[in-house]
Amino acid sequence: MAFADTLKTLPGVSHLAALQLIDAVSGDVVATIEHKPGQIGSLAVYNHLLQTFGAITPVAAARGLDLYGEHSTDARANPGKHPNVDRLIALCASGKTLRAKAIPAGAV
Repeated sequence: MAFADTLKTLPGVSHLAALQLIDAVSGDVVATIEHKPGQIGSLAVYNHLLQTFGAITPVAAARGLDLYGEHSTDARANPGKHPNVDRLIALCASGKTLRAKAIPAGAV
């Protein structure tokens, strides 16, 4: 399924301003995915993974790569072009887990 079609099946993210991704070991914020053009699709994917798995585990990351569809293929061929996909690829390879903190819309 094309990524645009997959997005239509995921829960909405209008209630979120952002997700902060947090290293499960160090507690450091490693990335923020904001509710802004160019990131809303990633916000929806990561939000769905968090709702489904409770954290971005390697298993969740693998599912996320499936959800990204053609963008996962493009990210593997062009490292750095899709940083949010690259992060999932790295989590699959490293076995690490990310937690997240939701930033509600209107909170920033």
